Amino acid sequence: MSETGTGAADEAIAAFWNDAKHRAKLTTMPGYFGANPTEAVPPPAWSFGATPEHADELLALVLEGTKTATASALWDYEAEDEPLPEVGTLGIVLDSAGRPQALLVTTEVTVVPFDEVDEEHARLEGEGDRSLAYWRQVHEEFFTDHATHGHGFRSDMPVVLERFEVLHRA
Repeated sequence: MSETGTGAADEAIAAFWNDAKHRAKLTTMPGYFGANPTEAVPPPAWSFGATPEHADELLALVLEGTKTATASALWDYEAEDEPLPEVGTLGIVLDSAGRPQALLVTTEVTVVPFDEVDEEHARLEGEGDRSLAYWRQVHEEFFTDHATHGHGFRSDMPVVLERFEVLHRA
């Protein structure tokens, strides 16, 4: 997943967030509790995959409800000193042009070796024929070509499995 945000893109993300947080009912606390963090700080904005084609293909699966999970190399989080997603983490998903398209919330996070990812997770990722064999093939290629920060692909590499729900779409 790649993050983005500059100039006009920042303005589009801010406008999307302003609309999404209200429509997803994330700002329902009464005013006397003080400022709600969702009022001031938008969640990270990012796109799926490593190419514009990946971003749009995977986003389309999310928007049609086919893709409700994703996987990332743990080594990438470590190399970029980024915290792992947690249940309740929000994210704004962008298309290949950097336009915000969906607000997601993380519902489950687990870390497992690549070779222990199961058929259910492969199905929830919604790609190809939704089989574990297909998932392993495309993710081995992806992790080999685009991820793992110099570790290379290994069948026992730690993979962050994340499930999510769409709270709002553009």
